[in-house]
Amino acid sequence: MDLKLPITIIDELSEHEVRSQGELDLASGEIRNVRYEDSYDRVEQGIPATHEDYEFTVGILRNDTREVEFRIEVDAVGGRYSVTPSELLELKGRAAKLFSQPRPKVH
Repeated sequence: MDLKLPITIIDELSEHEVRSQGELDLASGEIRNVRYEDSYDRVEQGIPATHEDYEFTVGILRNDTREVEFRIEVDAVGGRYSVTPSELLELKGRAAKLFSQPRPKVH
């Protein structure tokens, strides 16, 4: 199964956060095509996980106004983002509920 979903990635640093967009592969847990927002330059600054004030990284999967937040692992040396198998299994269940719910009615 080749199912990739667009996600928002948030790298939390002590004083600020760095946001990016990527694609989560639900089969492998790999996150690809990471594109940083704002003025963050990965070539010049490296990935946020290499900074001294790096704390953690989360992902957000959205469906309309609903969101599911999940933990992301970062390989600072390889510059890769991924989701662990156990987190991916939990995320699949939560995402299935998110996407199967009817859209909220607008009054």
